[in-house]
Amino acid sequence: MMSWGTELWDQYDNLSLHTQKGIDFLEKYGHFIRDRCAIEMEYAGKLRRLVKNYQPKKEEEDYQYSTCKAFKCVLDEVTDLAGQHEVIAENLQVFIIKEVTIFVKDFKEERKKHLQDGARMMNLLENQVIALERARKNYDKAYRESDKALEHYKRADADLELSRAEVEKQRINMAIKSQHCEDTKTEYANQLQRANEMQRQHYTQAMPEVFAQLQELDEKRVRNIRNFMVHSANIEKKVFPIINQCLDGIIKAADQINEKEDSALVIERYKSGFTPPGDIPFEDLSRGGESTPIAPAFPHLMGMRPEAATVRGTMSAGRLKRRVGLLGLFSSNKNNVGGFGSNGKDDFSNLPPSQRKKKLQQRIEEIQHSIQQESAAREGLIKMKGVYEDNPNLGDPHMIEGQLSETDSRLEKLRGELQKYQTYMEESEANSPAGMRKNSGGGGNNNVNSTSGSSGGVNGVQTQQQRVNVNGGSNNNRDERANSAGEEEESLSRSASDSSVHNNNHSKLNSSSTQLPNISLYQREEPDIGTSHTSLPESDPPEYFDLPPLGTAKALYPFEATSEGSIPMYDGEELYIIELDQGDGWTRVRRQTDSEEGFVPTSYIQTIALDNV
Repeated sequence: MMSWGTELWDQYDNLSLHTQKGIDFLEKYGHFIRDRCAIEMEYAGKLRRLVKNYQPKKEEEDYQYSTCKAFKCVLDEVTDLAGQHEVIAENLQVFIIKEVTIFVKDFKEERKKHLQDGARMMNLLENQVIALERARKNYDKAYRESDKALEHYKRADADLELSRAEVEKQRINMAIKSQHCEDTKTEYANQLQRANEMQRQHYTQAMPEVFAQLQELDEKRVRNIRNFMVHSANIEKKVFPIINQCLDGIIKAADQINEKEDSALVIERYKSGFTPPGDIPFEDLSRGGESTPIAPAFPHLMGMRPEAATVRGTMSAGRLKRRVGLLGLFSSNKNNVGGFGSNGKDDFSNLPPSQRKKKLQQRIEEIQHSIQQESAAREGLIKMKGVYEDNPNLGDPHMIEGQLSETDSRLEKLRGELQKYQTYMEESEANSPAGMRKNSGGGGNNNVNSTSGSSGGVNGVQTQQQRVNVNGGSNNNRDERANSAGEEEESLSRSASDSSVHNNNHSKLNSSSTQLPNISLYQREEPDIGTSHTSLPESDPPEYFDLPPLGTAKALYPFEATSEGSIPMYDGEELYIIELDQGDGWTRVRRQTDSEEGFVPTSYIQTIALDNV
């Protein structure tokens, strides 16, 4: 392997310049990655803004079509794509830019140290060469003076006219000069030997070692640039599978587009329910008599503007002008169901039969859901009142009476609304054309007092099964509860003592005028009230739904349960926390051994960990 120390022994300045350029290049690469991160983040931000700008509004009903649903999935996948580009930028920032910055700093310091060592060694050699040159000059001067003194002595010794003392003086001077010449010669020889040795050490060991360290430093820089390039590419490659999944998700969303389903949705959305008109009779004017006006072919269109009776049928011309693009895909205007006017009328009589029945059915289901929530809240209040009566320390039972009165008033109002809309539905069924009555199963009764096995109503058996039983209980005693409010209250009170309460009752209680401690409103919400606690027989035991523990706690003191709803515990026992203290000084816990649940004083336990809060 070729070495800088042997091949470039005399290129100190060039190597110094080369290593500086190498470090500058590494720093430049770091700036490139930094700018790349900025571009990735900017691209991700623009993708997110794009998705936000095209995100559908909640009121846009067009998003029930498969094309619109697929487009919404595309928006979600584009959001994920933006997230992957952010991941690229973050990883480049952490694993490349940060490391490059550290290496640049270390390389600069190490290069400076090696160059300083080389400069120091070169200064030592240069000083030795200067000392050698000085010794050589001294020897040269002494040699000339010695040679001159010898020549003077020879001339004086040959001159017979000079005295013996004068000749002796020249001889002594010659001897001094000769000795000085020998001394400078010896010093010159020593300096020469020392200079040669230092020069040999300088060019064979000292500087080659410095150059080798500079070579290793430069090779390390090159190696790290290679690693940085590979690592940056791998960072981007790691997100490719996720990007491919996003693209596959877009393709999958596109595959879900079904033109037949969209066509059926258009029919469901805009179907008027009117029957096509019959033939217009021929009027023979030759028979005499006054001419009778021809009855309109579409009586329901008489009140509409002429331009509204278009091919669309159920959409006005003004509405068509506003629906630009693919079904108004990116429009912020809310689409009305049907085009026969606003829903300003309470009974929706201004809508076509099919659309009216659809609106009435939606309104009935909304009221039934509200009745379900109010009934569950009423049962929760009754149960809470019973708990307070059993343990007055937890609260005053008289506080519940006002809320019960308000709940009963709201229930009564909701039942009246339900009865009113059911009457509207019966009228709509009675006034439906014969063809539509046949398609809808004979226009059965939607009243909750009818049996659930009937397939009448607008949407047949499936809709009837999906509707919620308002008053609870079985099919046999549903009419009795609907006919007698007093019997219903008695049934609710009885079932309340044998059942649990939904979570949504808790939120409704908290929103009331009086804040009550959370005692027993902890049951999980059930999606179908038809199978809820109000339909359980009196003999059935209460059902409690296991909630996931919020954490664990440790008993600081023993506690003996003296009231209903509380459980005993011993000192040091570990318990699961099911419900936190709501300000009443009690915490609901569950045993780890037998899963028994109940309330214990908050001050008697120490919370160890809270996991799901």
